[in-house]
Amino acid sequence: MQMRKTFIRTGSLLAGLGVAIGAFSAHMLKGHITAEQMETFQTGVRYHLIHALAFLMIGVMLYFRRTKWLLRAGWSFVIGIVLFSGSLYLLSVRDLLSAPLEWIGFLTPLGGLFFIAGWVGIFFSTYESNELYKHKSRSEASAE
Repeated sequence: MQMRKTFIRTGSLLAGLGVAIGAFSAHMLKGHITAEQMETFQTGVRYHLIHALAFLMIGVMLYFRRTKWLLRAGWSFVIGIVLFSGSLYLLSVRDLLSAPLEWIGFLTPLGGLFFIAGWVGIFFSTYESNELYKHKSRSEASAE
């Protein structure tokens, strides 16, 4: 029961962070990074926000059905945001940081795989029995 609140709280924080990062890039990075770097940064923001909303959606879904695949899907989205979007953010501002961060580029496709795994996890969750229903059935049976 607590996991759904954790997902909604974490998802709302991730979404708010995505908006803040997007605003930061639009106001603070403009003129400091190239147009191509800004486009890369904005791609990170876009995927960050989409998957923060997907994570929130899973939090709401957990009020109606709880499955291991839904939980796996949600955490896959978080890992995807960190790896995919995080690597794009860093790669976009590496010149400003004066840091050799080219090596971090291998994390971007890995993060993309976690995004895909999350969506596949939601799909598989529809084939899994609902743990909330099982718990409800047991308590109703013991009351009788």
